[in-house]
Amino acid sequence: MSGHTQHLPDNAGDWLLPLARTAIAGVLGADPGPRGEVPTPVPEWMESQGATFVTLTQNGHLRGCIGSLLAHRALVDDLRYNAVASATQDYRFPTLTADELARTDIEVSVLSAPTPIEFSTRAELEEQLRPGVDGLILTVELRRATFLPQVWEQLPKPALFIDQLLAKAGVSPDRVDWASDRVTAKRYTVTDWAE
Repeated sequence: MSGHTQHLPDNAGDWLLPLARTAIAGVLGADPGPRGEVPTPVPEWMESQGATFVTLTQNGHLRGCIGSLLAHRALVDDLRYNAVASATQDYRFPTLTADELARTDIEVSVLSAPTPIEFSTRAELEEQLRPGVDGLILTVELRRATFLPQVWEQLPKPALFIDQLLAKAGVSPDRVDWASDRVTAKRYTVTDWAE
């Protein structure tokens, strides 16, 4: 297995999306349909390490989203695992049913390696964020949450983005000591493909 997936071909979605759909269909006992047809052969870059998030939507509404923040296995394996997990293990939603799969759209995001952001106040953190570009991993004490860059579409202002990310982590914004070394932030970017 070679190193991290750096540059994926522009048409990577031609493999990533049908592979995700086929993995979910296999677990649900569903027909993957025409969107599940995977071109062959599977390219070599799929064997390099990669971190993926798989997002499921129905009529534009979230139906499941699970992923990896760090590359720790082959991209193809990470993709299959997270595709199945997003359909069956997202605690916010009931398990996807075989009947639902045909009307579920899949989006695959491949993440860059996260890099730390230095800050000592919330304002400093907000100033450094790049709306629409940065995904953010926020850790407060023992709680951690992330938003993919796509979330900026719903939360375009850094203050709102951070408030909602803290809520996702179960942390009250007025209880955060931003100067503490127990509050950390890392940014990453994604390359994404959607059906």
